[in-house]
Amino acid sequence: MSEKKLHSRGSLLFINKDYVAEFVYGGIDGAITTFAVVAGASGANLEIKVVIILGIANLIADGFSMSVGNFFSTKSERDNYEKHKAIEYWEIENLREREVEEIREIYAKKGFKGELLEQVVNTITADKHVWVDTMMKEELEMVKDQKTPIKTAAVTFIAFVLIGSIPLLSYLFAYFTDLDHSKLFTYSCMLTAAGLAVVGAFKSVVTNKNVLFSIIETVLLGGVAAVISYMAGSVLENILR
Repeated sequence: MSEKKLHSRGSLLFINKDYVAEFVYGGIDGAITTFAVVAGASGANLEIKVVIILGIANLIADGFSMSVGNFFSTKSERDNYEKHKAIEYWEIENLREREVEEIREIYAKKGFKGELLEQVVNTITADKHVWVDTMMKEELEMVKDQKTPIKTAAVTFIAFVLIGSIPLLSYLFAYFTDLDHSKLFTYSCMLTAAGLAVVGAFKSVVTNKNVLFSIIETVLLGGVAAVISYMAGSVLENILR
């Protein structure tokens, strides 16, 4: 799948293709961090209520933190683009001959020569908006990201909470029912693996990797986090008895 196709307008199931990356990485981070909390709490033999409280607190705090980080990251990139674009407009107005020569050098390096080169230069410099866009892409190698900071943050937060809540489902269900408590962590492992598999399939769209490889990689990453957290919880529980 080409980059053009990946970032084209449209949707992948219910997600705008432009925001698949935010959904994927928000979902992975949400599932793994919450599952790590559940694994650590299980290793420490904490009661169900405590696991739920820790899990939900993690979802809200970490999800919000991650979405705010994405908001400012996207906003900074857009602000930086607009700053350099304003500089290019100023240079075209005040340093026109130098900017014309820069366009000529850019297309000369691309193989344009003689009259054809001059036609290209004259065509581009005839419209200052086309001229600036060309300078942004060819000289500064900058392309405006069409994703908005608010939507980026929102998709990240939604994915974090939506996928990140999966490890807690068995504990929430057990809290209100008579579900066998001895198997809760096993159920959580299975549900989390399924959730990570779905996110891994989405990730293959972003990374352009084989779907099966992406699923296995994502699930294994979650498994490693779970093992580390479970062992840490178990060790701490024995030390702090």
